[in-house]
Amino acid sequence: MKKLQSDVSSASSTPGSDAWYTYSGIDEDVVLSSQVKLSRNLANFPFMPCLMENDSVRIQSIVFDAFNHFENAEEFHAVEVSNLDENGKRILEERGVIETSPFYKLDSHAGIILRSDGRVSCAVNFLDHVRITSFTSGLDFDKAVLLAKKLDDSLQEHIQFAASYEFGYLTTSVLESGSGMRLFMKVHLPCLSVLGRILEVSEMLAKKGISFSSCYGSGSHGSALGYYYQIFSNNSSSGTEFDQIASIASAARKLVEMERAAREECKKNQITTIKNIMYRSVALARYSMFIKTREAVDLIGGVKLGKDMELLTGIDDTTLNALLYRIQQGHLLYVLKNGKFNFEKDIASNDALKEERLRSLIIQECFEDIILSI
Repeated sequence: MKKLQSDVSSASSTPGSDAWYTYSGIDEDVVLSSQVKLSRNLANFPFMPCLMENDSVRIQSIVFDAFNHFENAEEFHAVEVSNLDENGKRILEERGVIETSPFYKLDSHAGIILRSDGRVSCAVNFLDHVRITSFTSGLDFDKAVLLAKKLDDSLQEHIQFAASYEFGYLTTSVLESGSGMRLFMKVHLPCLSVLGRILEVSEMLAKKGISFSSCYGSGSHGSALGYYYQIFSNNSSSGTEFDQIASIASAARKLVEMERAAREECKKNQITTIKNIMYRSVALARYSMFIKTREAVDLIGGVKLGKDMELLTGIDDTTLNALLYRIQQGHLLYVLKNGKFNFEKDIASNDALKEERLRSLIIQECFEDIILSI
C-alpha cells in the first residue's frame, strides 16, 4: 500500500481521472449512483467520542497495516488527513469519500485509504474507527455491497471488530448498529418536480423508513437544485442486510417508474414549461463567461431534463452525471493549480473569477455537440 503525504492520489481523486462516475450504469437516466457505507469499530477500544489520542494512533496503525497484508495491497493508497491541504479534503468530500460535521471535531489521526479507481475507500477515525464506502454508477446495490463486503471481509482477516450476537456490529450511533450498513442513492426527478409531486414521493419513502432530501440545496418552485435528490436508509438495526437492500432497491425501482411515467405526462401537458427550462439552461451555459457552482448544477439538471425528454441530442447521461463532480470547487481548484491556462487579462489575478470562468469552459466543452429539437 502506498502512503501519500501531501496530496490525494491522482488515480483516484484528481479531475479527469478514470473515476467510477465516468462509467455508465443501470437506469442512470433516473438513478445517478448507488452508495454503501459500512461502519465498524475495533474490539477492545472505546468508541470515537471517548477515544484517547494514543488509542487513535494505534487504531490508524492497525488499520493501515492490515491493508499492507492484502494480496492487492498495491491498489490502495493511504493518506493521513492531517497531511492533506484544505483542497485535498474538499475533493474527498465532493467525492463522498469523507464527511465532516460542525458537530464533532475531526480526530487528529484520521486517515483515508483509497483504491486506485476510487470505487471503494476506508475512512479511519472519523465517526467510527472504520467506515468503508463503495460507489457504483446507476442503480446497482448488489455490486456496491459486494465491493464493500469484500473489503470488509479482507479487513476481518487481520482485525477483530466489535460485535455481539444480540446487537450485531457495534457502532457509535445506535441506529447504525446491527448490520452497520447504510445505503444511499442520488436520483434526478425533474418531471415529478415540475408536476408538483415531490411531497408525494417523500411521504411514500417515509412509510418505507427511507429518508429523502436535496443533494445540492433548494432550487426554485420548492424543488431541489437541478432536481437532484438523495434517498437513504434511516438505520441499520432493523431487518437483515438482505431486507435493508431489498427495501431501498424496491423504492428506487418505484421512483424510476414514477419519473418515467411523469415524463410522458409532461410531454402531453407541460411541454412548453419543459422546453423553457431546457432552452434557458442551454443558452445560459453556452453564452455565460462565468458560472457559479449552484448555477452549474441547475444548468446541468435542465439539460438532462431535455435529454431525458428526447428534446435534445449530442450528450449522454454518463457525461452529465460526471459533470456534476467536475464543476465542484475542489476539483476546479486542483485543475487551476496543476494546469496552464491563458485567462483574459482582466481576470488573470482574480482567483474567484478564474474558477467561475473555468467552470463555464468545462460546461461549454461538454455541451458543444448538443442539438436542440425545434
